[in-house]
Amino acid sequence: MSKTVGLDKKGQLSPAPDPSRWKALAFIALAQLMVVLDATIVNIALPSAQHALHISDANKQWVITAYALAFGGLLLFGGRIADLWGRKRTFVVGLLGFAAASALGGAATGEAMLLGSRALQGAFGALLAPAALSLLAVMFTDAKERAKAFGIYGAIAGGGGAVGLILGGFLTEYLNWRWTFFVNIPFAIVAALGAYLVIREPSGTRNRSPLDVPGVILSTTGLVALVYGFTRAESAGWSDALTISMFVASAVLLAAFVTVEAKVRHPLLPLRVVTNRNRGGVYLSLGLAVIAMFGLFLFLTYYLQVVKGFSPVKTGFAFLPMIAGMITGSTQIGARLMTRVPPRLLMAPGFLTAAVGMLLLTQLDIDTSYAGVILPAQILLGLGMGTAFMPAMSLATIGVEPRDAGVASAMVNTSQQVGGAIGTALLNTIAASATTAYVTGHMALGAGNPELLKLQAMVHGFTAAIWWAVGILAVAAVIAATLINTGRPGGSSVSGLGTGEDVEDEVRIPVVAH
Repeated sequence: MSKTVGLDKKGQLSPAPDPSRWKALAFIALAQLMVVLDATIVNIALPSAQHALHISDANKQWVITAYALAFGGLLLFGGRIADLWGRKRTFVVGLLGFAAASALGGAATGEAMLLGSRALQGAFGALLAPAALSLLAVMFTDAKERAKAFGIYGAIAGGGGAVGLILGGFLTEYLNWRWTFFVNIPFAIVAALGAYLVIREPSGTRNRSPLDVPGVILSTTGLVALVYGFTRAESAGWSDALTISMFVASAVLLAAFVTVEAKVRHPLLPLRVVTNRNRGGVYLSLGLAVIAMFGLFLFLTYYLQVVKGFSPVKTGFAFLPMIAGMITGSTQIGARLMTRVPPRLLMAPGFLTAAVGMLLLTQLDIDTSYAGVILPAQILLGLGMGTAFMPAMSLATIGVEPRDAGVASAMVNTSQQVGGAIGTALLNTIAASATTAYVTGHMALGAGNPELLKLQAMVHGFTAAIWWAVGILAVAAVIAATLINTGRPGGSSVSGLGTGEDVEDEVRIPVVAH
């Protein structure tokens, strides 16, 4: 147990900060990078894997979907396990399981083995991702240190997907698609070993109350139905009977989940976590921003490879300005200003800056200059999202009772996963409709070059969808400006951590006591 030093604002002894917290951050950040880049690294390798394992076009989406369903569906359960079982133990088990699942995927001899490994990766990712974020929440209690720690974490959470595109391009082009799985193994082992040796989880922060089994079943099935509904909408259309059934089932299951959580004595997701005005604003605005960003990654990858003829490696490097912008926005703008200004004054302008970058991309054409349009757009997107992500990650867990840190962290990841699934399906559907309409209209006019028409239609579809992404980011900015009303974290430590009370200036929406 750590020794206590000094008195807090309530006149109580406060624990000394963990001396190994910065070393712990390095291993937590490494694990987060692995999970985030895995969401995109396989996208680059998918064509090669599909050919090698004879996966049909109809089933290739399941390589992505199996991971998203398991990850998104089990996140709340994973967050609760972290609170119950211990965050360090859950984190290490999640990492080792992720490594084993990656080894299975890399050695896959057929379609079933590959899809099974992806589902296992998602399941173990749902264990380690909430544990990682909640470890930061309970280890970094000083406001300035917390800002730095979450600045690093936010940069990785925002930029990891682009890193996955670069790494995926390198591994696929110069080695083999299997290495997009095998590369996770050293990441996971180093992070697990480091976490086991370095992390000292603060005592008295576990939630040992009985597991809410009905809540687990309802939340998992409800989230899986929601993610699958959007994923199926992308391939089968919004009017497909199964797509509609999934959305209806999801609405019923999640409504039942909320009802159960309001009544049971030990809920999986205490409603106080999400009905808090500031945290609710974070989850909603972050989910919307991810909808816009996930669609962009996909469109820009296709634009650079298909229209501009970039190789996988060159495409990956083309995303570097966005990564640089995210790191700068998160660590140099967000982290430096977080203790000086209210979070909404970072998040709302951040989302608006990203919207301006997205607005530039609506000017894409088949002969658009990378340096003239795509480069400045990426810098603005990176700066904006990095600046907004950092306070969002911190605010999502600040002031949460330590026993709820896991599920609060899981909600951050859930909003990102569901946002990613919605973004990919919604924006892809918009792009496909606009592309079809363009081809139909211009074929009637007697277009002379079918190949040119195909490229022009594709780019037209992308820009139509990007206009929607601009609007979605603008809405995220409005939500951040109006719902999030907490002041800057005051004093040298974050009040409320370990006390069950929220930070200064934070407004709670009352809920019925359990």
